[in-house]
Amino acid sequence: MPTVLLVRHGRTTANASGLLAGRADGVALDAVGRDQAARAAERVAGVPLARVVTSPLERCRQTARAVLDHQADDPESLTEHGITECDYGQWQGRALKDLAQEPLWSVVQAQPSAAVFPGGESLAAMQARGVEAVRRHDAEVAARHGADAVWAAVSHGDVIKSVLADALGVHLDLFQRIVVGPASISVVRYGPHRPEVVAVNTDAGDLSWLRSAAPAGDAPVGGGAGPGQADAAR
Repeated sequence: MPTVLLVRHGRTTANASGLLAGRADGVALDAVGRDQAARAAERVAGVPLARVVTSPLERCRQTARAVLDHQADDPESLTEHGITECDYGQWQGRALKDLAQEPLWSVVQAQPSAAVFPGGESLAAMQARGVEAVRRHDAEVAARHGADAVWAAVSHGDVIKSVLADALGVHLDLFQRIVVGPASISVVRYGPHRPEVVAVNTDAGDLSWLRSAAPAGDAPVGGGAGPGQADAAR
């Protein structure tokens, strides 16, 4: 199956001021975030992307545009509401330091599968739609471009963490153990037996080695030979 790059958007004005932006309009990348998005785009410039899928929110569209602008060819570009930000309901727009005093905060930290935001959605619902969208696009890319294709999904921190938790086979209650920083890139392959989590929360390094990465298959006992090297069992 193809390789998906899970790209978080760069830093925003809300991130810098400690606000929970949610789905509010007008939340754009700040100067730091624009630089972060450009660096993420440069990291994957040497990887021909078959498709770039983005959350409809402005900060993700800006980050996706940077990625597209650094591609030599012209990848498919799609908007996907399934990977949009969690609907935080009445928490949206509030300061994180104030939200930390709410009883629900401890649920979000310790038992996120039980967290339902007032007037919004649950983290479980967010994960379900995010995973469905990523796996659906992955299957479409495989059918159209082949098992060696690489594509990118530009989304939000909690959404990407929940997709990674699913790929790792861990319960949503453990997803707060995963860190996904602004403009970080995580790498997943949905193989025939299980997903392979190739990288998590990377923010530096050229990713052109993905062009020669072996397709997902049986897990090589002992760790394998690494990118560009054929494992005897494959």
